[in-house]
Amino acid sequence: MTGLKAAGFPERAVRARARNGTAEVFPPADGYGAELYGAEAASGTDALDRARIAPPVFMPRRLEKLIELGREPGHDDVDLRTEVGGFASELPLFLSAFGSTRAGSGDLGVAASRQAARLGIPMVIGENMVPVHGYRRAGADGADGARSALLARIAAYTEAVPDGVGGVVVQQSTEDADSEVWNLVYSDPGTRPLLESGRLAFELKTGQGAKPGLGGMTVVGRAEGARLAGRFTVRDVLGGGSAADADPAGAEGAYLLRCATPGTFTEEIVRQQLRFMRNNFPKARTWVKFHPGRDVAQAAATAWRAGADAVTVDGAEGGTGWAPRVFLDQVGLGLADCLRLIAARTAGAGADRPDAAVDCLLATGRMWEGGRAVRALALGARAVGLGRAALIAVDEDPQEGLVRLAGALALEARLLISALGKYTADALDAEDLWWPGGGRTPVGAGTPAAVPGALS
Repeated sequence: MTGLKAAGFPERAVRARARNGTAEVFPPADGYGAELYGAEAASGTDALDRARIAPPVFMPRRLEKLIELGREPGHDDVDLRTEVGGFASELPLFLSAFGSTRAGSGDLGVAASRQAARLGIPMVIGENMVPVHGYRRAGADGADGARSALLARIAAYTEAVPDGVGGVVVQQSTEDADSEVWNLVYSDPGTRPLLESGRLAFELKTGQGAKPGLGGMTVVGRAEGARLAGRFTVRDVLGGGSAADADPAGAEGAYLLRCATPGTFTEEIVRQQLRFMRNNFPKARTWVKFHPGRDVAQAAATAWRAGADAVTVDGAEGGTGWAPRVFLDQVGLGLADCLRLIAARTAGAGADRPDAAVDCLLATGRMWEGGRAVRALALGARAVGLGRAALIAVDEDPQEGLVRLAGALALEARLLISALGKYTADALDAEDLWWPGGGRTPVGAGTPAAVPGALS
């Protein structure tokens, strides 16, 4: 039957699955740690990039700025400083969460931390750093003199950040909670300068854009898989079977899939978790990260009502992309839809409406240049996160790559905001965007009245 053809059917994909089995469910394992996946899948359905930034002809705010300055204003007069989840930030940016992956927990993660600090923007440290790499202070008993990956990133950031700006955010997943990560960080002498200056936050992670509804996934070798099997689900991606009894010396070159649990969340659980965070860590800010679920607006409103300092929404474009292919291609809402749903819920008066002085919406997912950032800000985000782009930037230049990338993004943002006749990032609004087909409502977004400022 090897000569059988199937016109109009994905024959190659079926043959690959018949040949390689469960390995075909995921991207190529041999590229893990050296490649970032998911961008191609997201780009084909990314509505946010299709919106046009539409300056008006008449610009009353430019006149106000002219009167204030006593001269014609330019793009250099745009002030990008903003408040991000309780932290002062020089730009409407933050460094997105890199977790226990090889890139995020290694030299690239430290380089990115140091450059984010120099930029004066907050940094988020992702999940599973302690369950995978342990927690040890330099010079502590039993340590080899080197800090753990988590503390190395915090130290690099703390040493380089200017006074009065930035902040460090430490995520916690289910496995992190078992390792008491927040307790360790909160009580560590090394984090005291951040804590006393109000620049430490903890983020409850409920999901991520690359794989909504699933926990974190990474690729590990057999020796590491055997070590982690007691804390994580570790499977052979080439045919099944637990790695608990795997022979570390056998099957050289084979890869195993390490899976974290996604955690279980309801409205009440989120409220209780935030109450726990405030009561047990009163000097730390409280953040929550949601995956791009269909009820993301309800989730954001729940977190804000419970006192969260920031809600991060990770669109389906987000994450480094190590996930089952079907998730990269078919699961989760795009970032534009997430922001639209939240805007629709918070458009009217009432308890769900965020107070701009208190509540903070953050957006992540395929951010790398000023146009996309401005669109997200216009749809209600206070700041945007650099994830995949930041890793590529520090890989290109560990000393200046992220600084230059952020500088280019900031220049584009200033030019665009000035062209709209506005002079702060928080002055952007949905009225500044025009969607394909004509109008201020994204195609497929429902009734125009669902979005503030929409045309009838």
